[in-house]
Amino acid sequence: MSAQAESESSTRGHAPVFRSVLLKLSGEALMGDREYGIDPDVTRGLATEVAGIRSEGVDIAVVVGGGNFYRGLAAAAESGMDRATADYAGMLATLLNALALQDALEREGADTRVMSALSVSEVAEPYIRRRAIRHLEKGRVVIFAAGTGNPFFTTDTAAALRALEMGADAILMAKHGVKGVYDGDPRRISDAEFLPRLTHLEAIERGLKVMDTTALSLCMDNRLTIHVFELAEGNVARVVAGEEVGTIIATAGSLGGEAADTRPEDPAAVGGGGPQEG
Repeated sequence: MSAQAESESSTRGHAPVFRSVLLKLSGEALMGDREYGIDPDVTRGLATEVAGIRSEGVDIAVVVGGGNFYRGLAAAAESGMDRATADYAGMLATLLNALALQDALEREGADTRVMSALSVSEVAEPYIRRRAIRHLEKGRVVIFAAGTGNPFFTTDTAAALRALEMGADAILMAKHGVKGVYDGDPRRISDAEFLPRLTHLEAIERGLKVMDTTALSLCMDNRLTIHVFELAEGNVARVVAGEEVGTIIATAGSLGGEAADTRPEDPAAVGGGGPQEG
């Protein structure tokens, strides 16, 4: 048996430790080795893995970014475009990725729905919380597109918000080309230190580029655990099976994470903080 097959067999042998997760994908993660756009091999492999997780009874929702096509903040800075307009264009870019991912998932036999925070009724359902929860209850994979539907908020914030609204046990952040969180940019700093465990507050205070401050604060206020790892074959399934892959970010005193039904229900906390760039 090959090492890859043995690893996959070992992962399948473990019962999932989560009942519900939200997978956050950056647009760049879908590029593979390309300079822009979508690598079909990456989406195909990811779809196979997500469909396998869903078949094990885990509710799984996905928030996808659009950086492989368009980044609102960068476009505003480079061209002088109005920031709100640039952000709306970025939201539409996430919809391109969501539709591509939906197609790949359905080819793997996974019943999938795309729900958009912007109205694009010809290709996606409008985001309605209760309808999204019902889709998950029926065993469907739900892909959330267009971020929060508001400019000045990133898809990281959308991931934190949707995870809390869906009652997810954790956010799984799949990164492109890095195995987790470092104390510096490993692409620029050769001796950057890998950090296997952190609290939300440490990530905020140290200015670590995990997700934007609004999203981190929202997760911290609601004690929502974040798993940050490289988007490599088998990693999503390994995290769901309980393996420690990449970096775990959790509330102080509960670094193993905690289930959604043990977190406090505070509607005010779910409102999050103010606008953040990112």
